[in-house]
Amino acid sequence: MNTLPINTGDTAFMILCTAMVCLMTPGLAFFYGGLARKNNILTIMTQSFLSVGITTIMWVFGGFGLAFGRDIGGMIGNPADFFLMRHVTSFPNMFHGATIPFLMFFLYQLMFIVITVPLMTGAFAGRLNLKGYIILVVCWNLLIYFPVCHWIWGGGFLDQMGFRDFAGGAVIHTTAGFGSLACILTLGQRKIPMGERNQHSSLMAAAIGTGLLWFGWFGFNSGGALRADDQAVNAFGSTFIALAFAMVTWLIIAKVKGNGFDFVDVLTGSVAGLAAITPCAGYVEAKSAMLIGIIAGIVCHAAVDFRKKKQWDDALDVWGVHGMGGFTGTILIGIFATNSHLLTNPSSWYFLGIQVIGVIITAVYAYVLTTAILKSAMHFTTITTTKEEQEEGLDFFFFGNKRN
Repeated sequence: MNTLPINTGDTAFMILCTAMVCLMTPGLAFFYGGLARKNNILTIMTQSFLSVGITTIMWVFGGFGLAFGRDIGGMIGNPADFFLMRHVTSFPNMFHGATIPFLMFFLYQLMFIVITVPLMTGAFAGRLNLKGYIILVVCWNLLIYFPVCHWIWGGGFLDQMGFRDFAGGAVIHTTAGFGSLACILTLGQRKIPMGERNQHSSLMAAAIGTGLLWFGWFGFNSGGALRADDQAVNAFGSTFIALAFAMVTWLIIAKVKGNGFDFVDVLTGSVAGLAAITPCAGYVEAKSAMLIGIIAGIVCHAAVDFRKKKQWDDALDVWGVHGMGGFTGTILIGIFATNSHLLTNPSSWYFLGIQVIGVIITAVYAYVLTTAILKSAMHFTTITTTKEEQEEGLDFFFFGNKRN
């Protein structure tokens, strides 16, 4: 008989956080849709919403077990443990939210994986057909998200080493960011004139999407505490502070470099701060979020500049913002975590080393496996779009005259 009591306050808090994270997927659709070319807006929004259906089915049919089931060799969980929601009940699980129903934890984690592959769509906008995207979602979740999630949050080898990621800087942003880098290098550049690549369909839609992402991110990060306590409040405050400092840092850099800045820089700079604070939010003091935000603005802006020099066609800078933001923030846990004292405690250097090693493993694994998925799929079927489709716009070819 289950003896763990349910805390109604914690449960209500997690219901709210889960709903907020759920809102981030349509928010991302608005954000990417608004920044995409006007003849690709429905396609990129459809990709975000498709993930809800496909990923949820995978989560129910063994995905949750692969991520959080009993550990198998430190690499993967047992899919049979929670297959078809077996043992996913209204009773708490002492290992995953001891004061909330286990079903609540199942749903909260589901919202995380639902948004992960859609994060990548901004990078390869216009280059992957619908069949290719579905193949990517299924294979990427199976071969990358489930294992990495287990390594870090499900008791896998990185978790056992002491690696920490509060709300997904490594599990979500690093994997999606470096997976998107693999996509753009494997799929190549868009077959449209350079001047048309940075056309935006609706900055108003992008602004609305950013606002929804901001709102949802509070649930994304605060919910990592799995209870309504001081850690959740700290994560909430750290999230907004990092957002603000990263945004202003990004704009200052753009201004100092003589290029000036536009509205998209305002949106992008804020998201860079959010990506960087995600792994740190519950582990650092809110005042440390100021420095994390500044560092995120500097690193992510430099990554975007580097991408431009290399002429990588990352349409919406997913690698530079999410990939490098999550990567950097994960390392910064080892410097700014409240229990890290690098100047006086030798064990803190060990913790920093674990963070560096862990996030490098995560990034390399996501990059290599994403490349393998795409090249394997390209060997057996056509997953890329033609020059004609890219020039005309995917909305016309996928939806005909149903565009609005």
